[in-house]
Amino acid sequence: MSIKILTIDDSKTIRQIVAKAFRSFDCTVLEAANGVVGLAVASREKPDLILLDYTMPIMDGFEVLARLRGDQELKSTPVIMLTAEAGRETVVRIAKLGVRDYLIKPFKEELLLERVGRVVSLKSKSESVKRAKRFDDPLNILVVDDKPAIVEQIRAGLAGTPWKVTSADQPGSALDSCMGGQEVDVALISLSLPKEGAYMLFQNLRGFASTSAVPIFGLCVKTAVADQTRAQQAGFAGIISKPIDPEDLKSKIARALRLETTYKYFQLENGALKLMLPEDFHPGIAHEVATHLNEQLTAMVDAGGNKMILDLTQVEKPTVPMIEFLISAILAAGKLSIRNVFVGSETLRRECKNYEETQSWQFVSDLEEAHAFLNAANVTNPV
Repeated sequence: MSIKILTIDDSKTIRQIVAKAFRSFDCTVLEAANGVVGLAVASREKPDLILLDYTMPIMDGFEVLARLRGDQELKSTPVIMLTAEAGRETVVRIAKLGVRDYLIKPFKEELLLERVGRVVSLKSKSESVKRAKRFDDPLNILVVDDKPAIVEQIRAGLAGTPWKVTSADQPGSALDSCMGGQEVDVALISLSLPKEGAYMLFQNLRGFASTSAVPIFGLCVKTAVADQTRAQQAGFAGIISKPIDPEDLKSKIARALRLETTYKYFQLENGALKLMLPEDFHPGIAHEVATHLNEQLTAMVDAGGNKMILDLTQVEKPTVPMIEFLISAILAAGKLSIRNVFVGSETLRRECKNYEETQSWQFVSDLEEAHAFLNAANVTNPV
């Protein structure tokens, strides 16, 4: 079971440092920006460890600890105190509070992990690996926006995926849904919600175990630069610009969740690596495919393969970004002595003859012919 660690600190920087330190561990990091919220989160989530700031407005660490020790369900929760005051009197007072340990700010991640590791058992995520989610897996997308047209734009933009879009027009109803057990993989929150609604909801979601690690994007018009900067400084995963660009939206969600997408472009078939390019090839896809290309080529060569089929059967006409990508793919394959052949229409073949860089590309009409070509003896490929 994942360890729950609650950070109660009015410093956003400290909370971000703590969250980053435990990113590679099987931990759920909860956050609270003051003592009052921290006590509410602790009561609800029953954390395994609390990292408590000594000096805070509204309610300081001393009072928070006193409240914790007076709560039957929380009195035994281990606490590590965080303080910027290194004086002897402060240290002695902290020791008398009955905390398990203390850290002087600023501190390094390594020291934080070492101290926490004395109190709870930290396990790396690699020790409990789960299957990575794929792009075609069902996801739950929560949209919080008081403008119905934006919700419909997002729903229409994601219509070709198995992702489910649920919506709320105000932070309170969104929070009620999450507290009621609604599963959320990604949250999209309008930055123009009244009364600082986006930031209040962001902080509340970070205080729930079920949503503490959920990527949260801000919805904002492209020209509202100040709002975008503030959201990113607050810890939002990124910005989705209005009006909604469906491809940009899907790409940012995929990156935030690290969704497996290689199956859409790469397949091992009869000992050859088949690289399939979609009809709507654009720079975003080029970047996505290029990210995995060398890894896929190296894995094939390591397994004894040396052939690549560039499947362009879905492509009607080559574009400059596509040609640039294909040239780089052929060069990468050439460095590993991988033979290649293109599969595409006669029209596509003629189009490629119009470019000096692509005139020497070898085309065949279908996959069967491609395998036969690559399996033939003494095949050489221009690079």
